[in-house]
Amino acid sequence: MNTITATNFRFPGQKSVYRGKVREVYNINDELLVMIATDRLSAFDVVMPKGIPYKGQILNQIATKFMQLTADIVPNWLIATPDPNVAVGHLCEPFKVEMVIRGYLSGHAAREYASGKRLLCGVTMPEGLKENDKFPTPIITPTTKADNGSHDEDISREAILAKGIVSEEDYNVLEHYTRALYQRGTEIAAARGLILVDTKYEFGKTKDGKIVLIDEIHTPDSSRYFYAEGYQERQNNGEEQKQLSKEFVRRWLIENGFQGKEGQQIPDMSDNYIETVSERYIELYENIIGETFVKADISDIHQRIEQNVLNFLKR
Repeated sequence: MNTITATNFRFPGQKSVYRGKVREVYNINDELLVMIATDRLSAFDVVMPKGIPYKGQILNQIATKFMQLTADIVPNWLIATPDPNVAVGHLCEPFKVEMVIRGYLSGHAAREYASGKRLLCGVTMPEGLKENDKFPTPIITPTTKADNGSHDEDISREAILAKGIVSEEDYNVLEHYTRALYQRGTEIAAARGLILVDTKYEFGKTKDGKIVLIDEIHTPDSSRYFYAEGYQERQNNGEEQKQLSKEFVRRWLIENGFQGKEGQQIPDMSDNYIETVSERYIELYENIIGETFVKADISDIHQRIEQNVLNFLKR
């Protein structure tokens, strides 16, 4: 199936291109950013060799929807979505940290906890928890924002301030926004029969110094969801939680001997497996958004994107 795994557009007024693990961001006249969500799949901070059909469209449309649903509590960078895979917004200077917030002991936090650690990013995790238990209060566990696809690193609030990565004044705003967004995301998820387990947010500053939400929000790439129905019963019985996130890919990779460590080979993903991943992402979309997913025309996805962006920029 057709996927978009790399772009090489030349838009009018284009100054530069930043290529992240999944998104490619075009700077237009130092005023606008054209962000293209590709179909690349990243796990353990490593980009997989094959793209996932419709993944970019799914991520972009979920992020766009949640930007709209949270704009009343946190300002964001978004101006328009001229294509299913594209968001256009204000040029921002990104903060060099990702704000991760966790309501439950899952994923990376659970792996750290199982290894005996009780301190994560300077935050103490209570004794006596088991995997996927709810924290008494959500914890913020930031990571450094890695350049060029290298590994993000856990970092404490104290280290961020001591190193001058973010000023204390700005960091207080980031923390406030992170908690407000997570609370709103939790409420929206609950209305869909879901639990927003953990998520990450990225922020930037506009030219006039306003702090805004950038990048993606509440997507399966940046967030972990559980089905609420049966959650407590599964916890009581020591069973795995039924979840909506990219964790199923990570688990498959771990089972096939890959965790992004040096010397490890990425296992081959068959076309059948790729199709199941695409189907899971569509399931994620429909559960998170509460609407049927409408597949865009991908017969010539590059031309479609280019034409839609050019039409927008002309306006």
